[in-house]
Amino acid sequence: MKHVGRRTGGRRQRDRRSEPKEFEQKVVDLARVTRVMAGGKRMRFRACVAIGDGKGRVGIGITKGVDVTMAINKAVNQAKKRLVRIPMKNETIPHVIRVKYGGAQILLKPAPKGTGVIAGGPVRIVLELGGVQNVVGKMLGSQNKINNVYAVMEALRSLRLPADVRKLRGVRSGSNRAPTPTGQE
Repeated sequence: MKHVGRRTGGRRQRDRRSEPKEFEQKVVDLARVTRVMAGGKRMRFRACVAIGDGKGRVGIGITKGVDVTMAINKAVNQAKKRLVRIPMKNETIPHVIRVKYGGAQILLKPAPKGTGVIAGGPVRIVLELGGVQNVVGKMLGSQNKINNVYAVMEALRSLRLPADVRKLRGVRSGSNRAPTPTGQE
């Protein structure tokens, strides 16, 4: 005989399917790190996690934790606080950009429709999570994943749409010349 409506005890189980995920997450790098203390070595885990909504927002978090799940959860929370909006034009980035961070150098180029994401390792993860559909990327310097991820994030922060640049410079959208200072013609 079944008991209808009776609690079975223990923790309540949440239905994970009913809750839509705001961000997709991927682990870029996971490393076991040790620190020498008085009395031995302390082992911890360092997680580098990228999160993104696939609609132009992406963030990264790098933290350490006592175990792997703690490190990943801390990294996800940090990434949510460090979100960057990617300016996109026709499903690609607006212009070519080259950024150096530490020993890592990143080159990102816009690509025509249908190209896809042509980039390696950590660069590909960040761009795919951000929702950039057509882009060519190249890691030129160091192969250090963390420095390359930081370089990509710096590149995405530096991207500007042409309309934003015109607005910063004070140029009207119809003219190709910069405004002349008042009194000088």
